[in-house]
Amino acid sequence: MGSKGGSSILRKPRFLCLHGFRTSGEKMKKQLHKWPKSVIGRLELVFLDAPFPCRGKSDYDGIYDPPYYEWYQYNKEFTVYTNLEKCFEFLEDRMVKLGPFDGLIGFSQGAILSGALLGMQAKGIAFQKVPKIKFVIIIGGAMFKSTKMRENAYSSSLDTLSLHILGNAACTTSKSACST
Repeated sequence: MGSKGGSSILRKPRFLCLHGFRTSGEKMKKQLHKWPKSVIGRLELVFLDAPFPCRGKSDYDGIYDPPYYEWYQYNKEFTVYTNLEKCFEFLEDRMVKLGPFDGLIGFSQGAILSGALLGMQAKGIAFQKVPKIKFVIIIGGAMFKSTKMRENAYSSSLDTLSLHILGNAACTTSKSACST
């Protein structure tokens, strides 16, 4: 929202959309465009593909056409992450080049990154080249399990407005209310 010559110009909030594990920006675009037009029509959405080609079989193989991508890789306990620092560098670079963004929408692995990015930005340890993210929508997300990532990403109090979609429920942190 801005002002030009005394008249107010409204713009849609701009969201960077981060897809899930072994999917793509195109698949997430198809998923989000199932949302009501009254919601989607009020947002400007930018979809990225993760920086790493899929290293295994995608659960969407045969449903959506390849290629498929991963933001990072992890061990079976979800405590050791490969390429995570490169992923953060990639995201910050894309946010600088394609931004500014008002918010993030993350699904699954993209939701994990979205939540972590906010905390890391608040602590001043990452994403300092981009404006503060004001909104986040987390869809089917979780938290990193490693002690280091928990300290870096989740130990700060945040004032970012968030919407968490878990299964059939949606929770907002602004009013601490959940609905199903």
